Amino acid sequence: MSEIITYRLDEIADVIDCEHKTAPKVDSSDYYSIRTPDIKNGRLLYEQANRVSAETYELWTKRGIPEAGDIILAREAPVGEVGWIDKDHKICLGQRTVLIKIHSIEIDKKYLLYSFVSPKFKDYLNELSGGSVVAHLNMKDIRALEFSFPPLPEQKAIASVLSSLDDKIDLLHRQNKTLEAMAETLFRQWFIEEAKEDWEDGVLGDIASNVRVNATTESIKPDDIYIGLEHIERRHIALSQYGFGSDVSSNKSRFKKHDILFGKLRPYFHKVCITPFDGICSTDILVLRAKETVWTAFTLFAFFQDSVVEYANLASGGTRMPRADWGSLSQYPIAIPPVDLLHQFNDLVLPSIEKIHTNLVQIQTLENLRDTLLPKLISGEVRVQYQTEEVA
Repeated sequence: MSEIITYRLDEIADVIDCEHKTAPKVDSSDYYSIRTPDIKNGRLLYEQANRVSAETYELWTKRGIPEAGDIILAREAPVGEVGWIDKDHKICLGQRTVLIKIHSIEIDKKYLLYSFVSPKFKDYLNELSGGSVVAHLNMKDIRALEFSFPPLPEQKAIASVLSSLDDKIDLLHRQNKTLEAMAETLFRQWFIEEAKEDWEDGVLGDIASNVRVNATTESIKPDDIYIGLEHIERRHIALSQYGFGSDVSSNKSRFKKHDILFGKLRPYFHKVCITPFDGICSTDILVLRAKETVWTAFTLFAFFQDSVVEYANLASGGTRMPRADWGSLSQYPIAIPPVDLLHQFNDLVLPSIEKIHTNLVQIQTLENLRDTLLPKLISGEVRVQYQTEEVA
């Protein structure tokens, strides 16, 4: 049986609190402010993080500079989420976050990350933070957190197994990002930058219809796939999550494979995607269908444009809860390309969209495997083979 050693967090790492004020953001820079929403399940979501100036970065990193191999912990909202700094991004801490810089040579940094991510430890952090109206971890409790560690070679072996799964997941995410960017670039080049003056003038309503098929609660089956606004990622054309008919208690709308879903509630959130299956969705989503199959890929990116989303937002009704309406959105002006060009675009882009959806299924499978293995490996229920490091 491997010898297990327990350490307090402040015995193996420097635990550095954030600045207790909001870092002023800028539109664009190479410096990131990592806030609690940017920390999720071991990852840092750089794409959605605020950017800050070089001056703000210098001021906000006086207590400690985040570096590759460090861990950022969310103290609240949501409590206990951690993210790994995978390379030397220029990062400063947002409010209610903590920087963990491991200095012990007896600890594998990735093993500590996975210890934080394990469901049992997350539950413990939630219990620890539950003593106030807003769940919150204080610095004293964070520094006193205790972790149990097997010998270093076993830590490294466990971290290697879990990291290999995460690396495959990251590769598929990167591939999807590239495929989506290439398709969007091709649309912009062919149909915006190189649009011909002799193309027919039209509106979005010429190429797509707002399909309104009601799904009553009595007709919804428990295993029907359900899409709510919460399932559609901002500025991503593909669906990576969904619910089921058993989750809903009111009438919904029905959609078919390759329909386009356009979030009409608060349209500025830019929730526009294409569906890889039949299902039901929230009535706060417009179901749009290309009038001809050849229009499918073009229709998706036509509605995905920033200018269209902005137009929908400006034309939406309501102040606190603005909603886009099809009557206005359908009148957005477009240039209608020739059919042969639409065929070419469809033939090039639809396979990429299918590949993105296939990758998302693989990602879900790998994430399920990782999430099943992680608590078993950390607890010792499942053991890995490793070689003891010999001292010369």
